[in-house]
Amino acid sequence: TQYRSSRTRSHFGSRFDLFSAAMGTPFLESFPLADGTALPKLGFGTYKVGAVPASASSQTAAPLADPVQVIKDALDVGYRCFDCAQFYRNEDVIGKAFKASGIPRAELYLVGKVWGDKIYEGPEAVKAQVQKSIADLQCEYLDLFMVHWPVPGKHVEAYKALEEEKAAGRIRSVAVANYTIEDLQELQGKVGMMPTVNQIEINPALFRTDTIKFCQENNVTLMAYRVFLNSGKGTIMQHPTVLDVATKLGKTPTQVLGRWCIQNGFAHIPKSEKKERMAENAAIFGWELPAEDMQALNGLTTESSLEAFRSTYFKCIVRDTPLAASPPEPHQITVT
Repeated sequence: TQYRSSRTRSHFGSRFDLFSAAMGTPFLESFPLADGTALPKLGFGTYKVGAVPASASSQTAAPLADPVQVIKDALDVGYRCFDCAQFYRNEDVIGKAFKASGIPRAELYLVGKVWGDKIYEGPEAVKAQVQKSIADLQCEYLDLFMVHWPVPGKHVEAYKALEEEKAAGRIRSVAVANYTIEDLQELQGKVGMMPTVNQIEINPALFRTDTIKFCQENNVTLMAYRVFLNSGKGTIMQHPTVLDVATKLGKTPTQVLGRWCIQNGFAHIPKSEKKERMAENAAIFGWELPAEDMQALNGLTTESSLEAFRSTYFKCIVRDTPLAASPPEPHQITVT
C-alpha cells in the first residue's frame, strides 16, 4: 500500500502522495521518512550510465549505451526515482534526458550526492556542488541529497552544509551514504537532524544485521545498492538459495532479490541499459516472499564479504582526497 502519513505533511510529501494516487503505479509506492517526506521503494541507478568515473573500482572496455536513450527507456518503463551523484560524472547528460522527456519536475524524485573531493575542500565547496548538481540536472531542487562517503574529519561539516542547503530550499531531505554505526554516532548531537536515509551496499551476501538494526532504531531508512552483487565481486543471482526461491515462485533471480530488498524495508535502485531488464527488475510488487525464504536469504553473509566491505570502506573514505596519499590509521568500525 502507498504511504499516507497522519503527521503534518511538507509540500513535498503532499504532492508526492497526490502524484502516487494519480499514477496508480507501484513505481510510486514509498517508505515514510523521519522528516515527513517519503522515499520511493523503487528507483533507477545511474552509475556508469554514459560515463565511467576515472577512479571507479572497476572499468569496462565495452562501449556504453547512449545515456539519453537509457534514461528515456527507464522513464518509459515507469521509473520516476533516479539515483544520481557528482561522482558518476553524468548529471549534465541525465539532465538533458529529463528535459527532453517533458515529464514535469514534480513527477520526479531525484537523489544527489557530493563526492569526497568536495567534502574534503569544505562546506562552501559542498554547497557549490549542490547548486551545480541542480543546474546540471535542470531540476530546480533535489529531493534527497547525500554525503557520499564519511571523509574523516570532514563529513560532519559537509552534512551541516547540506542542512543549510535544505534551509535554503535547494534540498528537500538530507541523507548520507556508506555510513557505519560509528559514523552516524559522530553526527549525533552535532547536527540539526539525523539523516533520513543511509544508502549502503545490501545483498544476501552482505546483510549487516547490527548496522541495519541501528539505522532502524534511529529512524534512518536504508537505501540498498548492489543488491544483485553483479560486479567484479561476483553475483549473488546464481546462489543456490536464490535460484531455488526463484524456481519455486516462478520469478527471476533479480525479481526475488528486489522483492527481498523492499520486503526488508530497504529502497531498491537497480540499473540496466536494457529496457526489458528495466521492466523485469520493476516487477517486484503485488506478491511476497514467504517468511522462510526471507529468513534463508537474510542468512547468507560470509566473513569474506564482511572483510571485503571493511577494505572497500577504508579505501573509499579517502578516495580522490589528499588523505589518500597518507591515509589515517583505520579506526574502529562495526562491519556487521
